[in-house]
Amino acid sequence: MKIVKYEDIVLKVKLACLQMTTDLPQDVQNKLEMMAMQEDGQLAKQMLDIIIENANIARQENRPMCQDTGMVVCFVKMGQNIQIEGGLLADAINEGVSLGYEEGYLRKSVVNNPIDRINTLDNTPAIIHYDIVEDDVLIIEVAAKGFGSENMSQLKMFPPAAGIAGMKEFVKQVVIDAGPNPCPPIIVGIGLGGDFEKAALLAKKAAIRNLDEVNPNEKLLALEKELEVEINNLGIGPQGFGGKTTTLKVNIEMFATHIAGLPVAVNINCHAARHIKVVL
Repeated sequence: MKIVKYEDIVLKVKLACLQMTTDLPQDVQNKLEMMAMQEDGQLAKQMLDIIIENANIARQENRPMCQDTGMVVCFVKMGQNIQIEGGLLADAINEGVSLGYEEGYLRKSVVNNPIDRINTLDNTPAIIHYDIVEDDVLIIEVAAKGFGSENMSQLKMFPPAAGIAGMKEFVKQVVIDAGPNPCPPIIVGIGLGGDFEKAALLAKKAAIRNLDEVNPNEKLLALEKELEVEINNLGIGPQGFGGKTTTLKVNIEMFATHIAGLPVAVNINCHAARHIKVVL
């Protein structure tokens, strides 16, 4: 049995919150720079250059790359042989988020409920998803999800007859409906299968997946590439000003589903794709 101390979780989550809001993941930065080189339109290239410059300044000056510092979403992989000493895992994560957002002077965007809408003043509670795995690992992927992109996400329960063609048209329509609102270029996360809530969860996982990660499923990999080309051909472009770069990547996560259904969820992530893994 591996012992993980409560205070160690708090510290690592706090540092993750501070780092992810100021330090754009390198895979995203690399893709932005590559797409900027490939852009033909002067305005589109200028927009990408400004986004890259903003990311560089944020990293150098240790300042948030976007004023919407997001609602924190955590994906936890916890081994069956892990024991948390000193308190509950959820409490440790939320304390780390609270300290990070306080010490970093990050915008507190969370309200206590959708009706009263009283700000909790420390950006908690975080949304936490748990996955129990083998061995003695504890990995927490911490993401900050802004609502300029989150509000553009959609889910649809298709009949099986809709097929891949129906799914593709839905995904593209979601991107068209979003337009400039999620600050493109975007990352398109797609959840395929499961049921209503599982599809949405898969899409969120896909939206924060590393851009360099290659889908091990050959059919899904081909579908990702097809959709990436088709979405970039829509011409929405960086910040919605037109161009070839509407999406940096399309990621698909898939799960088993019912014979009578074809759930499809699309979770859009903006170019400030803030996420970081904490290993304890």
